[in-house]
Amino acid sequence: MKYIVCEEPGKFLLKEKAEPYAKPGEALVRIRKVGICGTDLHAYAGNQAFFTYPRILGHELAAEVLEVNDDNAGITAGEQVIVMPYLSCGRCVACRHGKTNCCTNLQVLGIHTDGGMQEIVSLPTHILIPAPKLSFEEMAIVEPLAIGGHAVRRAQLSADETIVVIGCGPIGLGLMKLAQLAGAKVIAIDVNDERLAYAKAKIGVDMIVNATNEPVAEVKRLTDGDMATAVFDATGHKGALESGINYMSHGGRYVLVGLSKGDLNFNHPAIHAKETTLMCSRNATFEDFRHVINVLETGRFPTGSFITHQVPFTDMISNFDSWTNPATGVIKAMVDF
Repeated sequence: MKYIVCEEPGKFLLKEKAEPYAKPGEALVRIRKVGICGTDLHAYAGNQAFFTYPRILGHELAAEVLEVNDDNAGITAGEQVIVMPYLSCGRCVACRHGKTNCCTNLQVLGIHTDGGMQEIVSLPTHILIPAPKLSFEEMAIVEPLAIGGHAVRRAQLSADETIVVIGCGPIGLGLMKLAQLAGAKVIAIDVNDERLAYAKAKIGVDMIVNATNEPVAEVKRLTDGDMATAVFDATGHKGALESGINYMSHGGRYVLVGLSKGDLNFNHPAIHAKETTLMCSRNATFEDFRHVINVLETGRFPTGSFITHQVPFTDMISNFDSWTNPATGVIKAMVDF
């Protein structure tokens, strides 16, 4: 059985090993699609938090069930399933309060433990979600969209709000669409004019702002001086994370979706004067996955234009470097098995 491992920053290897078997409570699945996300790019570059090498990447996964070793699983061989890649303990304070996405003992496939960049893998049945109405491509983007969906749900958006989303990468674009479906008007901010044009034309955001051209003044103009009642950072860039508060209205919320490895600095009088609600949004829950599945089933997300690059599994290594460069036009790259 073939698999690809990130041995160290900047180095992938294609290897072979024996096929796994399904332990009690597990199912053996064949991976069909793997989405490439910012976490994978950061891991390859050597700047991903919570990461050790060597590691098999891959946590945006569409799969087909081969064998089930769990009489109570509710899934059968031949079903197509989405893999929810968050392994929570079910016992800690977060899990006991339904916040499995930030379990104190959380293990995420492809980050803390080996992921799906392999032909066959055995996984706990409780993280497999049947999705008979979705294509494998749609299934593989449920996880990144659910991250945006969780952030939207955390912010408790209402229909009369104008929000800012910083970053037109896959997470940010998904967040924008899900915020729109919640009724909000969206201002997209990025430094890449092509990404901004995509956000306007395909995602359907209301307004776009280039971050290199006095963006705070432009947001102020677009909101008649009010600024945004909620601001979401989907970049993980230290400078963007620290300056995003400048787009927020008094009494607003600032939601950190992107992750930076280092410390962040905020001017306390500035955030205090606005009575800022500062929150982080990590991963997603089953509720968020179910919401995104419904959005995809009803055709409310532009999957076709969102997935820009697809290559066979054996060609992943030779193509990966190009996916780190926005100039190639990549939004969501995907590996086929």
